[in-house]
Amino acid sequence: MVYTMLLVFSIQYILFLLPQAIDSQLVSCYFKFDTDTGNCVSHIGDVTQDECCFNSQYGFKNENGECVSCRNASWSAWSPWGPCSVSCLKGVQQRRRRCDGIGKCNDSKNLGTLQTAVCEDQDCCPEQGGWGEWGAWQPCSVTCGKGVSRREKPCNNPPPKCGGGCDGPGQDTQSCETGVVCPTHGSWSDWGTWSPCLGTCRMEGATPPPRERRRTCTNPSPSSVPAGRPCQGPDTDTQDCYSLPICPTHGAWGAWSSLSECSVTCGVGLQSKTRKCNNPAPKYGGNACLGDHNAYAICIIQTHCPVDGEWGEWREWETCKKETYNRPISCTKKAGSQVRRRSCLFRDFGGKACDGLPVEHRLCYDIKHTTERPCEKPAHYTEWTEWGLCKPSCGADSKRRRDRLCVADIPEFEKTTYGDVYYSGLPRRKCSPILMGINKTQMEPCLNVPAC
Repeated sequence: MVYTMLLVFSIQYILFLLPQAIDSQLVSCYFKFDTDTGNCVSHIGDVTQDECCFNSQYGFKNENGECVSCRNASWSAWSPWGPCSVSCLKGVQQRRRRCDGIGKCNDSKNLGTLQTAVCEDQDCCPEQGGWGEWGAWQPCSVTCGKGVSRREKPCNNPPPKCGGGCDGPGQDTQSCETGVVCPTHGSWSDWGTWSPCLGTCRMEGATPPPRERRRTCTNPSPSSVPAGRPCQGPDTDTQDCYSLPICPTHGAWGAWSSLSECSVTCGVGLQSKTRKCNNPAPKYGGNACLGDHNAYAICIIQTHCPVDGEWGEWREWETCKKETYNRPISCTKKAGSQVRRRSCLFRDFGGKACDGLPVEHRLCYDIKHTTERPCEKPAHYTEWTEWGLCKPSCGADSKRRRDRLCVADIPEFEKTTYGDVYYSGLPRRKCSPILMGINKTQMEPCLNVPAC
C-alpha cells in the first residue's frame, strides 16, 4: 500500500515538473462541453483523447479545431426557428440541430440536421402615401430677437397602407424677427487654474496647505440697456491641497503556498498554489505586484469517472393479450393488457442506476386486423391535416403536402374498473369513395426557399 501511494505521488510530481512529451495523439482537453452552444469551456491542457475522456462530461478539440463531447454521440435540441425569409407575404424559416459526441447519431426518423417551414410575418406589403397641402405658419418661437416659425402638411393624399409612410419631411421652417431687443444676462467664465501646491506628495496625517482659483462675470457681461442679470455666486474658490497624494508604497510578493491536492478524483484535473502581494502590500497608489496570484499544473488520476445511467426510448407496446390466460383477444369486447419496456443505457464505472421502472402496463382492447384474425371496421375521411415541412429543405423544387386520412370509427367497448383503456393496433378500414374528384393528397410549392 505504501509503495502504491509513493508511485502515484511520484507520477504526479514528474507530470508537474517535466514538460509534456511530444505526442502526435495529444488533444486540447476542456473541463466542460456546452450542450447549448457546442463549445468547449475552461481549458485544462494537452493530454491524450483517452485520458481526457476518463470523464464523460469533458470535451476536446480535434485536428480541425472543432469541439467534440466525450459522451457517446447524441442529437442536440433543435435551435429556435430562424427569421422569415421575407418581411411580407409567404416565405420560409429554418432551424438546425447538431450531432454531439463520439460516433454517429441515430437518425432512424430521417430528420437530418435542417428543417424548413412556411412562415407569413405580414399578410400585405407596405404602400407609400402622398403629402397633402401645407398648413398655416405657426407663431414665432420667441418674444424677442430672432426665432423660428414652423408649418406642417398631412400624409393623406392618398393615405399610406400596411405600415407605409410618405417620402420626405412633413415639416418646414423659416426664420422670424420680433423687432424687440433681448437683454444679455451675465454668466461666469471658466474657473482659472489652481495656484500651485508645494511638493509632489504628502506624508500621511499631515495638513496640506490651501490653494485658490478665480473666475470673472464676462461670459458674457450683463447688458445695461435693457438691463441684464448679474452673475450669481462667489468669484473665488479655495481648498486644501488634498490633491497632493500620500506618498506611495509599492507592493512585493510573499512566499508561494504548497501545491493543493488534485481538483478531481478521476481523470484529468489541476493542482494549484497561491501567493499574496503583502510583503509589503501596496498603499496610496503604489504599484501592485507583477504576475499572477495563482499557478496551476495538470494532474492525472488514472481512474475512469462514474457514468450515470440514462433511460433509452420506450420500445413499442407489445401485443394486447387477455390478462389471465395470456391469449390474443383480437376484435373482441374483452379488455386485455399491454407491456412496453425501456433499457438503462451508458451506466459504467460505478455510476448511478436510472430512476424509475423499466416496464409500463396498461389496459387495452385489441382491434388489430390480421389474416388469421380479421378485424374490419367502418371508417371515414378526416379533414385536411396540417401542412407538413418543406422538402427538400433548400432549392427551387421544395414542396409541402397535406392529406385526408381514412380513420376507423372505433366502437364503444365496455368500461373497466381499473382506469382508462387504450385501443391497440389498427383495424381494416373501410372508407366510402371520395366523390366529385377531391384528392386525398395535396402538394404545393414552397416560396422563397434559400438555394442549396
